[in-house]
Amino acid sequence: MLKQRIITASILFVLFLAALFGLPAIGWQVLVLLLMWLGAAEWVRLSGLGGRAALGYPVLTTALTAVIMWFDAIASAQASALLHLACYIPAVLFWMFVVPTWLISGWRTQNSRLMGVVGCVVLIPTGLALLDLRAFNPWVLLFAMTLVMMADISAYFAGKRYGKTKLAPAISPGKTWEGVFGALLGVSLYVIVVGWASGAYKEYPVFPSAVVAGWLWVGLAVIGDLFESAVKRQAGVKDSGTLLPGHGGLLDRIDALTSTLPFAAIALVLQRLE
Repeated sequence: MLKQRIITASILFVLFLAALFGLPAIGWQVLVLLLMWLGAAEWVRLSGLGGRAALGYPVLTTALTAVIMWFDAIASAQASALLHLACYIPAVLFWMFVVPTWLISGWRTQNSRLMGVVGCVVLIPTGLALLDLRAFNPWVLLFAMTLVMMADISAYFAGKRYGKTKLAPAISPGKTWEGVFGALLGVSLYVIVVGWASGAYKEYPVFPSAVVAGWLWVGLAVIGDLFESAVKRQAGVKDSGTLLPGHGGLLDRIDALTSTLPFAAIALVLQRLE
């Protein structure tokens, strides 16, 4: 199982790098729309949508993202930034306040329409963040995503070797506090290495704050991971889909990105509006 996960993850990472640095802007937009469609199709299964709603939900989610892209192409930079900000703010509030409350309370709902709205809050800002961060600098997007990867890898091996204290046994029995601490250590080392290798620490006095930001990134990633686990448990499924061998579905692979990338993107948009 681990071997299959490593092979799949390696292939995905190579393909992602090729797309990130090789695709033209329109190609990247098409890729994001495809991810929106696939993610929404998996969310249909998790939310309990049925009938015409199940068929229309991926279309609606992808179409909303496409409309925002069209607006970006015809509107001024400031108007476009304001629209993106209006999408990011609900997502940031959702991950900061709604999801922690949801997880702590163990809340469950059978309201598929409500879950459909939640899916839009989860998916659309993630798609927009992929667009905004890549347009700003592909290396920034790569760093934001590899931070999540480093946290995931560190948590897995630390949890496997030292894990004893369950983090949230009612939601995800396999996750431990030792895994979280391993993720914090792994991300700290990664931030330090990247900072020195890139020369960023020589130009900007960001060392302590960058490491602390990495810790916050780990916290957000854990929240995103636990939230998807809670939604899957509510739906009575192990994986969000079967798209990726050894990993399950697309949402199983990007769960931590949905809770982290909007925070990086909203910081970028706010900087542009200053």
